[in-house]
Amino acid sequence: MDVIVLGLMLLSLTIWLVLLGFWGQFWRTDQQLEFTETQLESLPVVCAVVPARNEAELIPTSLRSLLLQDYPGSFNVFLVDDRSTDRTANFAEGVAHAVGKPQQLHIISGASLPPGWSGKLWAVEQGIKSASLLAPDYFLLTDADIEHDPGNLRRLVKKAVQEDLDLVSVMVRLRCESFWEKLLIPAFVFFFQKLYPFRWVNNPNNPTAAAAGGSILIRREALERIGGIQVIRQALIDDCALAKAVKKSGGQGDKGTRGQGDRKINSMPSQGRIWLGLSGLTRSLRPYDSLATIWDMVARTAYTQLNYSPLILLGTLVGMPLIYLTPPVCVILGAVSSNWAIALTGILGWLLMTFAYYPTIRFYKCSVWFAFSLPAIAFLYTLMTLDSALRHWQGRGGAWKGRVYPSSDNL
Repeated sequence: MDVIVLGLMLLSLTIWLVLLGFWGQFWRTDQQLEFTETQLESLPVVCAVVPARNEAELIPTSLRSLLLQDYPGSFNVFLVDDRSTDRTANFAEGVAHAVGKPQQLHIISGASLPPGWSGKLWAVEQGIKSASLLAPDYFLLTDADIEHDPGNLRRLVKKAVQEDLDLVSVMVRLRCESFWEKLLIPAFVFFFQKLYPFRWVNNPNNPTAAAAGGSILIRREALERIGGIQVIRQALIDDCALAKAVKKSGGQGDKGTRGQGDRKINSMPSQGRIWLGLSGLTRSLRPYDSLATIWDMVARTAYTQLNYSPLILLGTLVGMPLIYLTPPVCVILGAVSSNWAIALTGILGWLLMTFAYYPTIRFYKCSVWFAFSLPAIAFLYTLMTLDSALRHWQGRGGAWKGRVYPSSDNL
């Protein structure tokens, strides 16, 4: 028995060494927008598209942050009221007048949801169609629960222009205030980075692609090249689906993009280049202050991440305990049986995973003790993933804002 336990522990230890040394340095938090003060030579035209369904509580803060961006170029906001019943559009209009920028806000009344579309993407499609009349160089796709730092758009545009990127996205700082948020939200980001190592995403020679839907700047020509939002119209994880489409598209884009005064801001062909990083300033306002709300958030799309595959699900249900639970179990078993070889290897494995998780904990300014809680956190996420599969098999998967979507995600 001890031989089997020690063998499992050595396997878990080997996996952690491979993850730390060869898995895109996913555990680091250094992929962030640079805070340099260099100025852009030209100013692209940008239009933000904000789908909003019953967001009256959050829209005053999120829309105000958009309208008060310090971007010096042409910038308009297209808010699509997705058939809200809480006067979202009225609140939005009031915010625009309060900050003295009513001409910068365009409110679109969303049409009824057609078959084959998710609600959010149908709203985004309508917003892009209206915004396209201004012939923007870039679209900023963002959510109605995001409070943007005043310099967020300026930094996104600078990153896109200076590095000739088709898509730039930042994972905004998720709310992390309650106990459950501190316990589980940093781990959500950690697991996302492990699934999509940012360094691999940002490498044009690596096929890994991902984005964070709260803040995506995409070049208009790149969006047109992939066939528009309609190519991902049923995607539940729409941000990653969009990034994958853009990165795979490659090809030759428009050899020049228009800025103010028809100035060329980019003379290089598009290569399907994308970039994803973290933001410590732009943040999500969406509260997840209970285990139930976080559980629902994860279970909504976890099985989608596994491509609805029972085999991948089985591998996850076996692999997660092996990687995350084996070390603490070995510490306990080794101590009880006085087998210090098992106990010490368990401690080493636990320290390795704590070392990997600590940068994310530090980024979210949580107590270091949460870093040691990763085994328990992983166990909860494993149960959420199993529940996600059960919901899918019961026809309850993908529920959001009163809608339930079919399992046709094209990730």
